[in-house]
Amino acid sequence: MSQRDYTLSPRVDQVGILDRVDRFTKRSIKKEAKMQGLKMALNMIDLTTLEGADTEGKVKQMCYKAQHLHDEIPGLPTTAAVCVYPTFVKTAVNAVKGSGVKVASVATAFPSGHSSREIKLMDTKIAVDNGADEVDMVISRGRFHQGDYNFVFDEIAAIKEACGKARLKVILETGELGTFDKVRRASDIAIDAGADFIKTSTGKIKPAATLPVTLVMLEAIKDHYYATGKMVGMKPAGGISNAKLALQYLVMVKETLGGQWLSNEWFRFGASSLANDVILQIAKQTHGNYQSKDYISID
Repeated sequence: MSQRDYTLSPRVDQVGILDRVDRFTKRSIKKEAKMQGLKMALNMIDLTTLEGADTEGKVKQMCYKAQHLHDEIPGLPTTAAVCVYPTFVKTAVNAVKGSGVKVASVATAFPSGHSSREIKLMDTKIAVDNGADEVDMVISRGRFHQGDYNFVFDEIAAIKEACGKARLKVILETGELGTFDKVRRASDIAIDAGADFIKTSTGKIKPAATLPVTLVMLEAIKDHYYATGKMVGMKPAGGISNAKLALQYLVMVKETLGGQWLSNEWFRFGASSLANDVILQIAKQTHGNYQSKDYISID
């Protein structure tokens, strides 16, 4: 993989991005198309628990929910994946066995990204050796802010190699990048270094995912696809808590990248709380009235 001068990454038309996002948010989706979109969104969610208080019991409970989102509504899909710390990968693998739900693990000194490459590679290897299908890594955020783009590139490439057959999602932590130009630059670096997905956020700082930032990242994916023919996935994470917003993301993906990205192979939501609101909206479409929030489990 060859590197390039990332200070020359394309400049982003901020006014154009905001105008397009405004138009996406005004689209109306009704009836059958809405139900299809809601089930699609549900099947794109990575249910996540990444807390210091995580236990095997909590991980098992989350894995059960991923497979049985609501037993009273027939035809609901599973979520795409569950995401845990490397310590809990083996527990999650056993809990979702045979369901089609993927197991993702954060790695590389999540969420700060501050550690040696040796430890980051070991972290990744532990996750993969325990059966992780996917690895969510965070870039060396400090090195990016210093302008050490080649370091960031080399580290992503090394982690990608350590993943073996596991797919790599690269977290940019867009909420601290400051400008759309920097979001575009970080996206280009991650894509060029071999990311299978680019991901907005760790979920640990605000702002997390936003529609404008996600659109900038989708444009980077589109340009890479036009240049190479290779698809790269997208995962907005954090701050997406309601079904209406999720549908707006799906409209934006379809109109920017095309329908081939509308599957959980190429698009994910990192938003555990989103699942509950999507289920409530599906129940409304199914039964004709809104259910109490007690209708679904919190975890």
